[in-house]
Order: sequence, then structure tokens, then C-alpha cells
Amino acid sequence: MDVTLKQGRILDEAADLAILATYAEEALPEAIAGLIEADDYKGTPKQTALIYPRGAVVPRRVLLVGLGKRDELKANTLRQAAAIGVQQAQKLQAASVTIGVHGPMPLDETRAGQAIAEGLALGAYRFLRYRTNLKPEESFAVSSVALLTDEANAATQAGVTQGLAIARGVTLARDLVNTPGGDLTPPDLADAAVALGQRVKVTVTVLDKTQLEEGGFGGILAVGRASKSEPRFIIMEYGTPSADTPTICLVGKGLTFDSGGLSIKPADAMTTMKSDMGGSATVFGTVQAVAELGLPIHLVGLVPSAENMIDGDAYRVGDIIKTLSGKTIEVLNTDAEGRIILADALHYAQQYQPKAIIEFSTLTGAVIIALGAYATGMMGTDQALMDALRQAGEATSERVWQLPLWDEYKEMIKSEIADIKNIGGRPAGSITAGAFLANFVGEYPFVHFDIAATGFEEKPTQAYHMAGGTGVGVRLMVEYLQHYAK
Repeated sequence: MDVTLKQGRILDEAADLAILATYAEEALPEAIAGLIEADDYKGTPKQTALIYPRGAVVPRRVLLVGLGKRDELKANTLRQAAAIGVQQAQKLQAASVTIGVHGPMPLDETRAGQAIAEGLALGAYRFLRYRTNLKPEESFAVSSVALLTDEANAATQAGVTQGLAIARGVTLARDLVNTPGGDLTPPDLADAAVALGQRVKVTVTVLDKTQLEEGGFGGILAVGRASKSEPRFIIMEYGTPSADTPTICLVGKGLTFDSGGLSIKPADAMTTMKSDMGGSATVFGTVQAVAELGLPIHLVGLVPSAENMIDGDAYRVGDIIKTLSGKTIEVLNTDAEGRIILADALHYAQQYQPKAIIEFSTLTGAVIIALGAYATGMMGTDQALMDALRQAGEATSERVWQLPLWDEYKEMIKSEIADIKNIGGRPAGSITAGAFLANFVGEYPFVHFDIAATGFEEKPTQAYHMAGGTGVGVRLMVEYLQHYAK
């Protein structure tokens, strides 16, 4: 998607479709006000009306999209309006598209430009790699949009540039999550990391099975040993550490398919398990966006990747696993495998002496019951870090909700025959999973995001989402890292 900033009036600009966002309880432009009945369009959020002006204005079609009341306008309302507009443009197969807002916006110009660019790019996203015999309206893609403003200023342009870079990161994450497990094995995910490193200034290192054995990555090896696709550990490094650019470690679960192992999942529970590497997708997308934006930070992305499959060599219930840290895990359920591979990655992160370790994973079904699809579960060991990440979530509408990580929960995962056990029972399942992870981060500030409910949606919760991978966490993390860099 290419978004060009242009100074001018949207109704005076030639276009196959002009997307005009308007406010509630405010008059429409005089040239088109008489072309629609007043009761048919009120300008409420996400409301639309398609007008064929028949020469009353220059554009061939005008799509009105509601923003609600001007003094209540938020960036996400603007983002959703842009997404709705571009989706309609694709249905209409509009050859040329413009977008604009009728009247001034009570938003920072950079923030507004970013929201519009993100909405356009993410709203236009479709995953069609495996579709055949598509109808023209299904395959048509809007490749460029002109954003019309009263003044083509540098602040708006900066926002557009930033929004498109972030959207490309989200798109990468979505593509990875939407790819079937048979086409995205751990070696394939490692190849995707290498390709990322060739596109942007990121150093990529991949440890194969032999190197994992030599290094003592017992958690990753145990989970991955029943699969024909051997496990990998992926390291992506952007920037260099210094006194002015301390390190942030971003860790993502890369379980490319999860059958549950010997504690096998029911068939219905496997249908979305290609998305069990959603945490790694967030890491990929964030690293790419940060590199494209050239943020002055040192970011290390770590992805433990394996398939949890079944054969005669599968790890068993009752096994004791020695992890990279030396700590031992009693396996009580082989379907609680994500935390086992993350144990190695979180311990590995400590060698960078990071300012923070931030981890994303589709870790528990319990968080879906607790929060549903409208918030990501968050817990951690540093309140200031969690507060900053929560603020980033509010700013990007990738909202998070903090769950407690009290000592009582840590007691629930203590084992009688090993250091810890990989499940703590049915109560507080999301929290005990977070407590498990906290055992492997040392004294470094740590935050865990459980994206099991928000990383993959069967029914989209935002206009710029589609059924499938959402790329959740990329926009939140870039927002946080931009402020951190300042």
C-alpha cells in the first residue's frame, strides 16, 4: 500500500472513489448535502453512505464514513474509518482512491496521519495465497491512496510514513500466523527470519538441532523431538548496545503447530493451532518495523521454535526436563509445551543484561475465558514497565489487562520431584503459566503477554482486522519502543 499526501480539497480531486470521513451533528459539504436524505446518514462511528454525485463534484463516487462527535474523536475511530473506506473501495474495484476528513481534527497531526495510514494498509489486507478461481471483486487490491489535507505538512507526512512501516510489520505477522503449519515448520520460520535480515538491517542467527544439543536447550529439544521438522532457536538483533541504547529483549513463542503431544488435543481444538506461533510473529513484525523506522535502540528478538507432535519418541507425562538454566521441569501435561520452550529462551535473554524482557505467547486457553477477545492478558515483575506498556496499549487500541503475579501463585507450580511443574491445575491457569515463566528471567524486569485470545480471531473485533491472524502486539510494541527511545 502506498499513501501519498496531497494538499487540496477532496471533492475537487478526480477519483474513482473519494472516502470522506465526517463528524456527527455537523453539516456535510454543501455540494453533496442535497444528494442524501438527512435521516439516512448521521455520521455516527463506522456508519457509511455511498453517493453517486453525477457531476455535482469531481469524484465519480463519494463514500461517507462516520467518525462520531468531533470532540470525542480518537485515533482508533480514524483508523477504523480508513479501513472501512478502503474495504469498500476494493469491493467497488475503484481504480483511483482519495481519502480526507471534513473539517479539522482534534488530534495530533502525526498521530492522525499514522492512524489513517494504518487503517488503509491493514484494512486492505487479505490472505489469498491458497485461494483459487477468485472473483474480480475478491482479488482486486487497492495499491495506492491519496490523502487530501488542507496543508500537506511534515508532521502528517511523518505519521503516514510511520504508519505504513508499522502496518508492514503487522502484515508480516499476519502472514506468518495465517500460513498453515505444514508450510511453516520451525526450519521455515528460521528461513523467514533470514529473509527478514536480508530486507532490513537486522543480524539473524539460527541454532539448529545439533547446536541446541551442544548448548543444553533441553526445553526446546524435548518438545520438538517427536516431529520430523527439527526445532530451531532464532536470534534477531537490531542496533548495538551502549550507554545511550540499552537492550530490550523481545521473546516470542514459535510453536508452529501444536497437536498437544501425548496429552493430545480434541480435533476441534487443533483447527487454529497453526496460530500457536503468534508470539513469534509479533516479534518478527516488531523487529522489522523498528528496523524500518530506524529507532535508536538495541532490540534483540528471540524465538524458540518447535512442533509439538506425536511419535514413539515424544516426550511423556511424568518426564523431568533439564532446561538451559539448569532448572528442572516436571511434565504433567504435554499440551502445556509453550512455557517449556520459552524457559530456554527467557534464560538465554539474560546474557544480554537487558533493561527489560518482554514476551508474547499464545499460552493458555484460560485467558480466553478470563478476558475474551478484547484484551490481552498481561503480568510481570516490574510495575513501571507494565504501566508503560499499558499506556502503549491504550494509545494503539491494543488494550491489555493486568493480572496478578503474587507469591501464592508461584507456590502452585512447585513440584515435589523437580524444581517446578509445567501446570498448576485448573484454577488461575493463565496466572500460573506466567508464574512459571518468571522462574527463568532472573532479576531482570519482565512482562508476559498472553495473546491466546487476541492473536487469532474467527470473528474480527476491529474494522482493520480479518478472520485469522491479527498481528497483535506489533503496534503496541512499536509505540512503547518509540517512547522508550526518546
